[in-house]
Amino acid sequence: MEALQAVITRQSVAPAFLGEPAPEGLALERILAAGASAPDHGRLRPWRFIVIRGEARHRLGEVFAEALRKRQPDAPEASLEQERARPLRAPLLIAVAARLDPQHPKIPEIEQILSTGAAVQNVLLAAHAQGFGAKWLTGANAYDEHVRAALGLAADDRLAGFVHLGTIEGAPPAVPHADPREHTTEWTG
Repeated sequence: MEALQAVITRQSVAPAFLGEPAPEGLALERILAAGASAPDHGRLRPWRFIVIRGEARHRLGEVFAEALRKRQPDAPEASLEQERARPLRAPLLIAVAARLDPQHPKIPEIEQILSTGAAVQNVLLAAHAQGFGAKWLTGANAYDEHVRAALGLAADDRLAGFVHLGTIEGAPPAVPHADPREHTTEWTG
């Protein structure tokens, strides 16, 4: 797929429409290489990619349930089961984190976070360009200290979210793209 076409036609695909096969081998390598090609002031390479597949998704579900239990000790069992099932909705997840250097003398923290966001966008584009569906999700688990620690992240690291990946099944609803004219002005001084 041509690059501009991939950018313009990419849309999020809900995990309910993502099945096997997930990207693997060269396809997954290309997705991760695209993420690692994000703009990166100072070559800090703040992004971290944590690939979660197979049985590890079940273990992540337990981490999510435990995180909910810590946030809400009286959470009903149905809510805990919902958390356990979250990582099972797609055959592959990539948790994307920002390893921040908040004291860097030249590169502000916001630029490190933006670089990580650009890495996520590159992952989404590379998946789409290779014919896979993907969705970037956050939610309470992306901001939870227990989840970050379970994924091996440091206290200062930020979890940008979880990219769910797989082969598109069925007919996901079309997502209308924004009209850029509604979000653009020209500054003339």
